[in-house]
Amino acid sequence: MSLTLRTISREQHLAYIQSLPAASHMQVPAWADVKAEWRSESLGWFDANGELVGAGLVLYRQLPKIKRYLAYLPEGPVINWFAPNLEDWLQPMLKHLKQQGAFSVKMGPPVIIRRWDSTAIKSGIQDPDVKRLRDVEATHIEPRAFEVADRLRRMGWQQGEDGGAGFGDVQPRYIFQVPLANRSLEDVHKGFNQLWRRNIKKAEKAGVEVVQGGFNDLAEWQRLYEITAVRDHFRPRPQSYFERMWQALNSEDPNRMRLYFARHEGENVAAATMLIVGGHVWYSYGASANHKREVRPSNAMQWRMLRDAYALGATVYDLRGISDSLDENDHLFGLIQFKVGTGGQAAEYLGEWDFPLNKFLHKALDIYMSRR
Repeated sequence: MSLTLRTISREQHLAYIQSLPAASHMQVPAWADVKAEWRSESLGWFDANGELVGAGLVLYRQLPKIKRYLAYLPEGPVINWFAPNLEDWLQPMLKHLKQQGAFSVKMGPPVIIRRWDSTAIKSGIQDPDVKRLRDVEATHIEPRAFEVADRLRRMGWQQGEDGGAGFGDVQPRYIFQVPLANRSLEDVHKGFNQLWRRNIKKAEKAGVEVVQGGFNDLAEWQRLYEITAVRDHFRPRPQSYFERMWQALNSEDPNRMRLYFARHEGENVAAATMLIVGGHVWYSYGASANHKREVRPSNAMQWRMLRDAYALGATVYDLRGISDSLDENDHLFGLIQFKVGTGGQAAEYLGEWDFPLNKFLHKALDIYMSRR
């Protein structure tokens, strides 16, 4: 199969993404507008008949003082990763990016290696000898993913550092998903653990209502989000980021981003953003007040978002990053504990991979990043 690669228009790129069952929200053309501080380009792979068969959003970050760039394809490119001729897809991309002034390429193949169902995770949590998810026997393994990793290594790609739960500058390697395909809502609800079902009922009884917000409610979102940032010790993004995200994504597709609030007695006590691309729906950011936790607003909100995702025909509801730590003393343990209650699955991606086009500049960037 002979492939050619060239820059494509945003319209071509979007049409290709819309023709697929799903793709990452970080690979839609509008994501370039969300990441306004990066230069961007849409790449297209064409087969011998001139048909578009793959696409990638590239973000270029310039090095200080020199016109050389880090080229980044977050959770992409969107190509046939299991193709036996993977080199024919990636070599033209590297050549093109080098011509564009890239000194290093970072990409995140959207390929899942392993999955663990909630039963396997729970048994791992209960076993005092198990400290990490990878110590638990996987429920499902994708052998082709190991072949992809081998091919990448042979081509000179280097596996990057793990991104933790996605709180750093890299995408999470471990994520948590609730599968919705071929399940009834009743099945999904039955899959929740007792505590989740009890908390949903508790919220209902207490009169918690979940409503959708709009652009004008982003200041209220920001208020709750900043309370959460102080409590959970992370640096919050500014309100302008979420405003840009809303305008960019929803101008591309009016149903790309949603905002939800859980209210109790007229007061917003939890909030979340949701992203939609084809059959894939993400719970993207979450926030909550420090009080009224006993009325379980977060459980009520997740259940409403899950139902809405189901109504949209989604095949998966993605709760995004988790840490792979099953140690109760780890500060990120609560994250997997909360998400495992949905009865979904943890999944491990191939992780992010780097290709140094200029080894000296790539090394200099590594040193700079490690000192931050």
